[in-house]
Amino acid sequence: MCNLRRCLAFLATVFSLTFVTACASSDGGAALSEPLLEGAAEKAGPGDPTDLRAKTLIKYLREPWGMDFLPDGRLLVTEKQGGLKLISPHSWTTVEISGVPEVFAEGQGGLMDVLVHPDFADNSFIYMSYSVPLDDGSTTQVARARLVADKLEDLETLFTALPAYSERRHYGSRLLLDSGYLYITVGDRGNRKLAQDLSTHNGKVIRLKESGEVPADNPFVATAGARPEIFSYGHRNPQGIAKHPGSDAIWVAEHGPQGGDEINILKAGTNYGWPIITYGEEYGGGKIGEGTHKAGMAQPMVYYTPSLGVGGIDFYTADTYPGWEQSLLVSGMRLTRLNRLELDGAGVGRETRLLGNANMRIRDVQVGPDGLVYLLADRSRLIRLELN
Repeated sequence: MCNLRRCLAFLATVFSLTFVTACASSDGGAALSEPLLEGAAEKAGPGDPTDLRAKTLIKYLREPWGMDFLPDGRLLVTEKQGGLKLISPHSWTTVEISGVPEVFAEGQGGLMDVLVHPDFADNSFIYMSYSVPLDDGSTTQVARARLVADKLEDLETLFTALPAYSERRHYGSRLLLDSGYLYITVGDRGNRKLAQDLSTHNGKVIRLKESGEVPADNPFVATAGARPEIFSYGHRNPQGIAKHPGSDAIWVAEHGPQGGDEINILKAGTNYGWPIITYGEEYGGGKIGEGTHKAGMAQPMVYYTPSLGVGGIDFYTADTYPGWEQSLLVSGMRLTRLNRLELDGAGVGRETRLLGNANMRIRDVQVGPDGLVYLLADRSRLIRLELN
């Protein structure tokens, strides 16, 4: 395994070198109603061709945000405006799911992540994160329901982030179930200092039992004034979460400001530093906080400067794509659209950037049961990476 500082220095160097090329592939003016160019998956930098093609399976989705596969291979996809689609493989036809809770679909808010319970075949549970109006503002909420045919039944609210705020950004909202625990990412809502304030849920990763109760061993259960649901804090706007296939550690990806997107290994009670330490800067330039390091605050395993605009993440362990075994896939909404980090033990090694010429923001990435990679292109499309 490479030395961590060397890994970070290597990654930071690659990011700087690819900045100009990536900017040439920006989203400006992309006509999303036109088919995505097939056979166009390329590495960053000089655009070396690969043996992959990006195939559009469905277009005209309404701002797709999150997805998850059912045991039978069908796919659930959320639309930020409040729609939940059930998609059949092979035919790629969609069915609208009824019974979805009403959402606050303004700014960055709306219906966001969807998560299928690992025992769905027995209990039919799915989980959803979304923003709701509350008091004079809005906040992140998570609910569980049973998916029966094409409708949701027995909907119950499991978590509501408190307090609500008038800002309409940084809701977080990515979900993960692991060993009976439900992890929920919540952003700082555009109020930076909240990420360090244990009396709020904002800028935190939340840990509950899968039915919504607070685990007795959560790190701040006995801390006066702290929200007992908090598992970690000092996050800006985490929108990626996945379980490492080897170590079983949970990795979290979060948006930085201008630069400073991070990938962190989640640990109970840990302070990840925002906004006191960051590798990013103010939009338009200018220092944030006290620098990049401070005692008692965790360093990211990887940081991106300039920002990738990280969205969903997933680990790849299949053998469909030669050389991809043991990789972390990171979706990006700026610069390159898909970042593949080769796993090196419990850390990361080399990186490859793909889809920089796609003129699409990739909001989410998931490995399907067929071993192929599926992508949600922000605003419109479901895409699959295929071998030529």
